[in-house]
Amino acid sequence: MSARNRILAVVGPTATGKSALAVRLAERLNGEVVNADSRQLYRGMEIGTAKPSAEDRERVRHWAIDIVTPDETFSLGRYLDLVREAFPDCWARDVMPILSGGTGQYVWAVLEGWNVPRVPPDPALRAELQEQLERDGPQPLLDELAAADPNYAQHVDAQNARRLVRALEVYRLTGQTPSACRTRTPPDADVTIIGLNCARDGLYARIDKRVDAMVVAGLFDEVRGLIEQGFDCGRSAMSGIGYRQVCQHLNGELSYDEAIGRIKTATHRLARMQHTWFRDDDERVHWIDIGAGDTLAQALRIVESTQKP
Repeated sequence: MSARNRILAVVGPTATGKSALAVRLAERLNGEVVNADSRQLYRGMEIGTAKPSAEDRERVRHWAIDIVTPDETFSLGRYLDLVREAFPDCWARDVMPILSGGTGQYVWAVLEGWNVPRVPPDPALRAELQEQLERDGPQPLLDELAAADPNYAQHVDAQNARRLVRALEVYRLTGQTPSACRTRTPPDADVTIIGLNCARDGLYARIDKRVDAMVVAGLFDEVRGLIEQGFDCGRSAMSGIGYRQVCQHLNGELSYDEAIGRIKTATHRLARMQHTWFRDDDERVHWIDIGAGDTLAQALRIVESTQKP
């Protein structure tokens, strides 16, 4: 099977096994994995982001992982630049790029070809918005964004302070809404999208089990280590699920058990939000129930059936 001008994507809510399937598909299809998880971009954040293991990264090349340190800012535009380098590099070697992750904004920006404006950060405006966020909470900023761009506001994560601030930063600096800025030039490629899912109760159980495994693997120590390196809890990278709650525990705001419970609850909420990006009725996505048989075999059949002659 030629990989030239083909893109395979593995998407869906968190804890459904996307990373593991992407690695197995890469081994079978002569592929390389292109990360589409916004938190796995950060170096030193291994456990809380469920980053592919070092062993998996040795077995299969991974793009767009460990790109920046937790004190650096990272934009969607920069991510797209990385991916748009990765795809031609893979195709030139007849390697299948396998886009894998649950950050819906990243996935659809790549597959739909969003042309994101390259608006440099404005430190003064960003500080003003951040101060307003800390003082009044996210709702006033969400209201402003919804008044200007209701479609975008419907999908933005109110708990993702960095993304909310950035959306308003672009709007105030350019006068253009985030949605209006995103004209689209889809990639000139054949795209196959595989979605992984399961019933909500089963998904929540998988999430809770994974959180418990993260704790056993040393999540609390990972956060302590990042703080000791100077990446304090105020960094945007440290606001992600898992890191934020452990920071609250270390600051005396939550007990150990409360922090773990809140990580699970926040991850359940994330999974529900991911369903707004990856809808069951989206005909572009070939859905696989992860509880119904051999996931790899089903995925390979989908790839084979969607190959154009």
